Amino acid sequence: MKRVFGAKKDKEPPPSLNDASDRINKRGESVDEKIKRLDGELARYKEQIKRTRPGPAQEAVKARAMRVLKQKKMYEGQRDMLYNQTFNLDQVAFAQEGIKDAQQTMSALKSANKELKGMMKTVKIQEIDNLQDDMIDLMDVSNEIQESLGRNYSVPDDIDEEDLMGELDALEADMGLETEGEGVPSYLQPDNEPDYDDLNLPSAPTGHAVPSGRVNNQVDELGLPPVPRASLRG
Repeated sequence: MKRVFGAKKDKEPPPSLNDASDRINKRGESVDEKIKRLDGELARYKEQIKRTRPGPAQEAVKARAMRVLKQKKMYEGQRDMLYNQTFNLDQVAFAQEGIKDAQQTMSALKSANKELKGMMKTVKIQEIDNLQDDMIDLMDVSNEIQESLGRNYSVPDDIDEEDLMGELDALEADMGLETEGEGVPSYLQPDNEPDYDDLNLPSAPTGHAVPSGRVNNQVDELGLPPVPRASLRG
């Protein structure tokens, strides 16, 4: 059967935008090379026209220059067409890349949305509110415990604050009476100094005591008798 009808050929994949753009760019480069070559010929013909006198020879050069100029215009038209095709392919490729980016963005958003829904199932507003209420109750109990532990055992609860203020005022008044003598307490004022004459204390010595046994009333600068020198025997 294959010999009669032949084997089915596999279809080649269609060219991508990049392949088509590269092919057109190569054609454009080839056309640019041809235009440059024609520009060089036109430059030579212009120089020949300048050096040739008017006449049949000059007209022949002009005819060849006109032919080259027509070819150049044709190639320039082809180059412009290729540039337009390349621009269109670039626009399509840009749109294609934008659609791919949009697809990836939508896929990422769908995945994130699914994850968020799964996470929201584990977090409930009512449970959060109940947890906050429990924390407030625990803090209140903690404050009550701290106040109970910090209570002073020595101060009775039935003391009147007005009585305390009265005692405080009386204490300040007593302190003011004690410090009336120019800021000196009563126990430091001159009237309360002790009388040292009643103590019968001995008077202070007025001179140096001379020890007994001094010789010829000789004393040193401290009021002490001089040390006798030992005799040296030969």
